[in-house]
Amino acid sequence: MVRIAGVDLPSQKKILYSLTSIFGIGLNQSKKILQLADINYDLRTFELDDNSVSKIRTIIEEKYQVEGDLKKTLNLNINRLISINCFRGKRHRQGLPVRGQRTKTNARTKRINKKLIPNKKK
Repeated sequence: MVRIAGVDLPSQKKILYSLTSIFGIGLNQSKKILQLADINYDLRTFELDDNSVSKIRTIIEEKYQVEGDLKKTLNLNINRLISINCFRGKRHRQGLPVRGQRTKTNARTKRINKKLIPNKKK
């Protein structure tokens, strides 16, 4: 089992797709990482040797912000918006959509906090 950045990668998937299970790494970044490490995309995760795993690990640690650090940065950015009382911060505080979506008919997941209980038939 390969463990990178505190995440156990799925062993049966191709390494290209298993790297995307790390928070902050998508498919394009996964391709760039594998190109820098000079690893074939078609290899399965369990087929990697220790040398290639260490290459991937060092590239991710040096060039990318992932997992806990990235989540902390995102939370700090949202808290900064809330503290300066800008429009986006107000929307975050109210629990409404932030990026201009309509709320009259959609945005059910953001607007309703409690679970809807359907009326029972009598």
